[in-house]
Amino acid sequence: MSEDDFTITAPKLILSILRIIPTLIISQMLLASSNPTQKNVLVITHSKHAKLGRIEPMLRQKGYRLDIRCPRFQENLPATLDSHEAVIILGGVMSANDSNTLPFIRTELEWIPKALDSQKPFLGICLGAQLLARVLGATVALHPEKRAEIGFFPIKPTEIGQTYLRNPLHVYHWHCEGFEVPKDAVLLAQGNTFPNQAFRYGKNAYGLQFHPEATLEIIRHWITEIGQGWLNLNGAQSPQEQMQMYALYEHAMENWCKDFLDIWIPEPTGTRQLAAHHPCLIQAA
Repeated sequence: MSEDDFTITAPKLILSILRIIPTLIISQMLLASSNPTQKNVLVITHSKHAKLGRIEPMLRQKGYRLDIRCPRFQENLPATLDSHEAVIILGGVMSANDSNTLPFIRTELEWIPKALDSQKPFLGICLGAQLLARVLGATVALHPEKRAEIGFFPIKPTEIGQTYLRNPLHVYHWHCEGFEVPKDAVLLAQGNTFPNQAFRYGKNAYGLQFHPEATLEIIRHWITEIGQGWLNLNGAQSPQEQMQMYALYEHAMENWCKDFLDIWIPEPTGTRQLAAHHPCLIQAA
C-alpha cells in the first residue's frame, strides 16, 4: 500500500469503527438485560478469599445472581432488601462476641434485624448463624470443656428437623464456639460435642453451625491458610483425617445441600435456568 493509499483509507476506516461502536454498546446492554427475571442473593463475607463453594453453582442454576459484600473491608450493606431475594452470611475466624472490638461485627448485628423484618430467606452459616442467634437474644460461647469441632462430625435431626434431615449425616465444621437456641426458634439438628447444630426462626431464617458449602478446595485452603493454632485445638481432626472423611461424606453433603436449598429458596418466578484474637486460640495458648 502506498502512502497515498493509506491517506485515503485511514479516514474511511476510522469512520467505519465509529459507526460500529454504538451498535456494540447497544448489544452489550441488551445482553446484560436479556434475563430480567434473574434475582439477587446478598452474600455477606468476612474475608476477601471467602467462597460459597458448592452453594454458588446451585444458586446460579436456580437463576440467581450473587451480590457479594464484605463489611470488614468497608463494603456497605443495603439499606433495604428491595433489590435482593435472600441473604446468606458466611463464617469467619472472628467471634460473634467481637462487637466491641470489631466495628464490622457490630454493623452486621445491627443490620440483621432489617433482613429479618423483610421476611426474605435468611441463612447464617457458622459465624453467620451465631450472629443470628445473638440478634435473637441467645448466647454464643466457648464449649465448657474448651473443645472444638474442626473436621467431619455427625449431626442428627430432631423430630421437627426430619423435614430437612431425614437421617444422621456427617458434615464439615470449623468452630469452637456454639450458640444457644434462640427463644421462639426451632431446633432442627443436634450434635455430640455442640448439641445445637441448626435452627429455624420464623418461616425462612436458618442458622447452621456447620459448613454445607465446604468443598475440597475450601477445606484445603482453610487447613493451609488458617489452620495454624486451630488444628491444635482439642477436638480438631488432622488434615489427613479430614481428607479421608471428605472422600467418604462429600456425596451425601452435596445431596443434602441441594435438597436444603430447594426448601430454603425457590427458583425465581419466571425462570428455570438462568483469626489470632479469636477466643478459641486465646484459650488454647
